[in-house]
Amino acid sequence: MKKVLILNGHQYYDVVARGELTQKIIDKAIEFFLKNGFEVKFTNIDKGYDISEEVEKFEWADAILFQYPVYWMGIPWIAKKYFDETFTQGKHYSNDGRSREDSLKTYGSGGLLKGKKYMLSLTYNCPKSEFNNKEGFFDGLSLDEANIATHKTFQFCGLEALKTYSMHDIFKGDLDLNKELVQFENTLKENFL
Repeated sequence: MKKVLILNGHQYYDVVARGELTQKIIDKAIEFFLKNGFEVKFTNIDKGYDISEEVEKFEWADAILFQYPVYWMGIPWIAKKYFDETFTQGKHYSNDGRSREDSLKTYGSGGLLKGKKYMLSLTYNCPKSEFNNKEGFFDGLSLDEANIATHKTFQFCGLEALKTYSMHDIFKGDLDLNKELVQFENTLKENFL
């Protein structure tokens, strides 16, 4: 696994979401991958992209790192548009997986990107304590369960999940970015080395 596509899913909003934090995380990822001998391709979705080039990047990559801020409990709409446009070109799945001839073939098993992996890297305003907490906002869901739609988007195309990284309380004012970037790099090591 030596070819990585890094997707910047940030969408710019003046004052509250200019993208500096997402860029610092991506810069750390690029540094990590290059230092460890990986080939890296990169897409900043908000800056625009060529759909056919993005299709090819997914075929080229062994792994995808998708870094994005969680907006309203999901991915920014421009990132959703990116996946809609990129994954509907007929190159990442053959069909939904089901077969009239073979009942063992189940929905979601028609992905053509099998053998490839993906990692989610998320930034949240909410505290980490809201997850895995029956009294919390997410009703006891884990971080990955609360982001199931994003996971299933990749899995439908055949990719396999790596450990998710998340940074929390980003607007609280006491974020120790250096400490967080060390934890992020440790997750990269666990997933890719």
